[in-house]
Amino acid sequence: MYDLDELLAFDHVMRSGSLTRSARALDLAKSTLSRRIAQLERKLGQPLLRRQSNRLLPTEAGHAFHVYCRQILELAEQGRQALEELNEEVSGELHVVAHNALARSWLSARLTAFMEVHPEVRLTLRTGTTPTLTADSQAVTVWLGEVRGSELRQEVLGWLHRGLYGHPDYFSRQGQPQHPRELIRHTWIDLLGETEQGLTLTHRGQGGEFHFRPPESRFRVDQQMLHGDALASGHGLGLMSDWLAQARERAHPGSLVRCLPEWDAPAVPVTLLYPYGFRPRRLSALLAFLRQSLPNAWQPSPTPQLEPTSVAGSEGVASRATQRCLSSP
Repeated sequence: MYDLDELLAFDHVMRSGSLTRSARALDLAKSTLSRRIAQLERKLGQPLLRRQSNRLLPTEAGHAFHVYCRQILELAEQGRQALEELNEEVSGELHVVAHNALARSWLSARLTAFMEVHPEVRLTLRTGTTPTLTADSQAVTVWLGEVRGSELRQEVLGWLHRGLYGHPDYFSRQGQPQHPRELIRHTWIDLLGETEQGLTLTHRGQGGEFHFRPPESRFRVDQQMLHGDALASGHGLGLMSDWLAQARERAHPGSLVRCLPEWDAPAVPVTLLYPYGFRPRRLSALLAFLRQSLPNAWQPSPTPQLEPTSVAGSEGVASRATQRCLSSP
């Protein structure tokens, strides 16, 4: 019979590649963690890990056994959660890290609702420009965009479709572009790093693509909120998610117009990151709550809709300026 503490120690080191990081995450002495793995290796009769430079790498046996190790831990977790369901109390400390574009527009309200349902929960929300990546993090991270190099479990909650937006006054002065090739003569407002390699737009009806490199931006920002403010102030046009544009349009009608409505930029995922292994009931409850609280506008796949929609979408009525833009040829 395997000891779950030994299996958890092995699984954590497999994912982190470091005794030091795993010992810190599991709140164990490094010697204790090393001893548990050694005990597991003696039970199995062969080594599971080997050291290379400053990193622990799995042996062939380690690779093979890790599959079964994960299954055993998952079954143990399911059993623990089944028993915890008998106790309805959800309490304790939770930490959430959020992309700045999602914190105010969606997540903060959802977290408030979660705390109303579970009054014994204490919650800390932090925003940032980079997601949590290391296996020793116990935080839940909600991120906009692809996350690479993470040692945490990743789950795509939905996809946000994107288009080009500007203020009606800007288009009154500069004219409406009729084809992406005309974008080069327009003032571009850039969200830092988003279009450095250029931008590929896809036509919804014809399926054709157009790749262009936006002109150098006179005003670059690193937050979605500031980016939206600049677009809504009539300083130029830029790339924005339809869902965020809809939210701004509901709050400030007539402040944004989507141009070239039949051309879509690549959709971006909303990514949920959380620790592997055993999860306290409060963490499982939060994950389930977030999955059940997704906006209808978040698409389950990156495939764009077949028909162009207004800025207000299904959640509101578009402004007259927006409707004029979307109906223009």
